[in-house]
Amino acid sequence: MSSFNRRLFLLGSAAALGGCGFAPVYAPSGGGTRLLNTVMVDAPKTRPAFLLTRQIEDRLGRAGNARYGLGYKITLQNAAIAIDANDVTTRYNLLGAVTYVLRDMSTDAVLSTGKVDSFTSYSASGSTVATQAAETDAQERLMVILADRIVTRLMAAAPGLPE
Repeated sequence: MSSFNRRLFLLGSAAALGGCGFAPVYAPSGGGTRLLNTVMVDAPKTRPAFLLTRQIEDRLGRAGNARYGLGYKITLQNAAIAIDANDVTTRYNLLGAVTYVLRDMSTDAVLSTGKVDSFTSYSASGSTVATQAAETDAQERLMVILADRIVTRLMAAAPGLPE
């Protein structure tokens, strides 16, 4: 029988992380709070951009008095991944990438840049309407994934941002 106790391990790990300066990003002393309700996302011009902007604003809040500006460029691509015996594509991967830049609104200085990417899949084996609905749903899921990755990276960079 093993004498390994997960609770003691987790408690010891938490204590070790606390000792090395680790702090929760949303804690009062965490750097993530400086991004909440202060990031103005570029106005969306396409449906994917709207979905991305909506998710980022859901996570960070809508900026009333913006201190930071977030610019982005979205790249989407469909890739056939399943083809039947009649040479008809029955499944697609929707590949997406977003290049982003966080700027200080007062000085226009670049504070953080990066690129995130991911993919989702959808079926094309139904009717035309079903395939279009599946593609639309895949696009929504992909934009949520990409927005969440952007917010995660911004939160990691937040402690180094100017106050």
